[in-house]
Amino acid sequence: MPQPRRRDTSRRKPGKRTGAGAFFGKLILALVLAPVLYFGFYLIYPNVSALRERNPGKTAFMRYREREWEREGADRKLVHTWVPIEKVSPYVAKAVIISEDDKFWSHEGFDIEALEDAARKNLERREFAFGASTISQQLAKNLYLTPRKSILRKVTEAIITWRLERTLSKRRILELYLNVAEWGEGIFGIEAAARHYYNKSAASLTARQAARLAAVLPNPRRWNPTGGSRLVERRANRIYTIMARRGQIDREYDNIMRDRPKGTTPAPAPADSLTPAPGDSVGIPPVSPSDTTSISQPDSGAALPSPPAPREFPEADSIPSSVP
Repeated sequence: MPQPRRRDTSRRKPGKRTGAGAFFGKLILALVLAPVLYFGFYLIYPNVSALRERNPGKTAFMRYREREWEREGADRKLVHTWVPIEKVSPYVAKAVIISEDDKFWSHEGFDIEALEDAARKNLERREFAFGASTISQQLAKNLYLTPRKSILRKVTEAIITWRLERTLSKRRILELYLNVAEWGEGIFGIEAAARHYYNKSAASLTARQAARLAAVLPNPRRWNPTGGSRLVERRANRIYTIMARRGQIDREYDNIMRDRPKGTTPAPAPADSLTPAPGDSVGIPPVSPSDTTSISQPDSGAALPSPPAPREFPEADSIPSSVP
C-alpha cells in the first residue's frame, strides 16, 4: 500500500529566507560596510606620523604625472630637490599663504567660509568649477591622492587632512607643501621652481619672484611665472601689494637679493615671523578661467619699482583666481 506523502514544512520555518532575499540582504550589508571599511582604512593609513621626522620620497601626485607621460609617450622627467624651510626665502611662505590659504595659521585644515562660497558657486554653475582647498588639503592630495575630481577623493582628502592637522605642526605642513607642490610640467617643489624659472636657489628669491611663483599655483602647468599672462600678472601684483601693505617686504633686502652677483652668499633674511598680522584676512573671488590674455612682460632681471607706502593700499584685499 503506497505511503502518503509527507508535507515539506521546512520552507515555512519562521525566519528562513529565500535565495533572492538572502542575496539582497548580503548586497545591502556589503553596500553599508564597504564605505565604512574604505574610510576606516584611511583613518589609520597612510602613516602620517612618519612625516614628523622623515621627508617624503616620490609622492602619489608625482607618480600620477609619470603614468600620464607614459600613456602619452612623452619623454619627460621629474625635477625635484628637497630644501628645508630655513633655506627658503621668507617671501615665498608669505606669498603662498596669501595666494592659496590666507587663514592657514588659524584654521584646523578647512576654511568653512570658503567651502560654503565654493559650494554656492558650483550649484549656480551646475558643475564642479570652484574649490576651496586649504594648503593642508592640497598637501594631502599631493602626497597620497591624484588630481582626479570625485566625491570619493574629496572625502578621502578630508580624512587625511584631518589627520595631518592633528599630527603635524603648521610649520611642518608648510615645509612639506612647499617641497611637493607642482610648479610646472615635471617641476615639483620650490627649489626646483626657483632654479628652473630664475636660475637661483629658493633662498635667494625676491618678493616679486615669490609673488609670481605663488600666483601660478592654481594652474601651474598652464601658467608661467615668467610668461606674459595678464591673469598671472594681476595675481602676482596683488599678492605683492598685500605683502607690502602688511609690512612683510624689506625693500632694501629685496633690492640686494635681486642684484646679488651669482655665487655669493645671500644676506640674512629680514627678521620676521611667518604668522600674519592679527585680523588681517584676504578674500579670493574667482575670475573666468579663460582670462589668460597675453601681454608683453619686462625682463625678469630688469629693475622693479619699489612698492608704494602701506597707507596707499586699499583696505580690502582680493586676489583673482580660477582654482577648480
